[in-house]
Amino acid sequence: MTVQALSFSLTSPSFSDGATIPIGHTCEGEDLSPALAWTAAPTGTRSFALVVDDPDAPDPKAPRMTWVHWLVYDLPPDTTGLPEGVGHALPAGARQGVNDWKRTGWGGPCPPIGRHRYFFKLYALDALLGDLGVPAKPALEAALKGHVLAEARLVGTYEKQRP
Repeated sequence: MTVQALSFSLTSPSFSDGATIPIGHTCEGEDLSPALAWTAAPTGTRSFALVVDDPDAPDPKAPRMTWVHWLVYDLPPDTTGLPEGVGHALPAGARQGVNDWKRTGWGGPCPPIGRHRYFFKLYALDALLGDLGVPAKPALEAALKGHVLAEARLVGTYEKQRP
């Protein structure tokens, strides 16, 4: 990894790394995707891919699977972020995969029990991946192999509000 790649970072004005994701970005609120911003992509970046998932499903005390919340790829190399609630109005050329609700687009935190962690993983790639159809996470990860220049991560947490 180059020195420049070490400075590649992903942030959100909605929450800090390790902090609680605001309710408006969850199934208990408006379920809007959070705004994201990134800086210092490595030289040679031709596209970005974003994977958002929860490794604590269904119960953080006994996780059995990683739940996929959002898959986006072929984000243009001049993109430096996504606005809140971007939904399907992504930058031209960007494509989406299918999440574990069997649909494209953002599916916000909605944990059945306990406080879960949500990993936002942004990959700087040396290529456009092209039309993969509507890939699930394993197909997108396979397409990423050999093309990742750098990875930036942001982690948020969420636990459903109790009455």
